[in-house]
Amino acid sequence: MSDVKQKVLSILDNYKVGTLATIQNNKPYSRFMMFSHDDLVLYTATNKNTHKVDDIQSNPYVHILLGYDGQGWNDPYVEIEAKALIEDNKELKETFWNDHLKEWINSPDDPNYVLLQLTPENIRYFEKAGSEPEEL
Repeated sequence: MSDVKQKVLSILDNYKVGTLATIQNNKPYSRFMMFSHDDLVLYTATNKNTHKVDDIQSNPYVHILLGYDGQGWNDPYVEIEAKALIEDNKELKETFWNDHLKEWINSPDDPNYVLLQLTPENIRYFEKAGSEPEEL
């Protein structure tokens, strides 16, 4: 495994909250989301009746920021350009379910519960603010 991939996976393992940007009416729209992952593919839960689902149905390309925790300018982070897929697979939804989601979704069987599967097309790892990105 490459050094850059290890750094990226470390960010994905240790930082669960980041931003997800979609395109809404030809303008970027960003919101905080909780992310899980399987290798480099990210997953985030949502209600299927949200603007982000509508946005992705119109344009599946998204941008994700993960890693910076506000402690200073030396925090590592990743920028990820990805293609989103709305996933309604029961097994996947059970795999990525956790009780923190109950704030928005009743249970893994909630008919409105879907996952956004985010497959990276480009990943840039930054060691700290101002550093040159390492691409994966």
